[in-house]
Amino acid sequence: MKLYVDTKAKQVTVSRDPEPKNDQNGNQRSEKGTGRLMWSTQVFVLDENGGEVITITTAGEKPGVMVGQLIEVEQLEAIPWATNGRNGVAFRAISLKPKAGSAAK
Repeated sequence: MKLYVDTKAKQVTVSRDPEPKNDQNGNQRSEKGTGRLMWSTQVFVLDENGGEVITITTAGEKPGVMVGQLIEVEQLEAIPWATNGRNGVAFRAISLKPKAGSAAK
């Protein structure tokens, strides 16, 4: 089952420019099945209950977004994980795009 997060009522701002998502050896990871390169973008998500910093992984071309820019997130998926006694939630999206009419500060 896939868990999608509705971001329509949330303000999503880039807080760190997109970076290559690297493996433990420092090599950029690629998506299984397609071979597309993976990217990590840190964002600040704000809604009526407050804000939270998350990192969103995308695959394909490097997202054309930059720090301070309001963005639109296409199909944000929350992926719970647990490994070696640690656990958390990873976030993945199809794309990150500048919100219409927004510019970086």
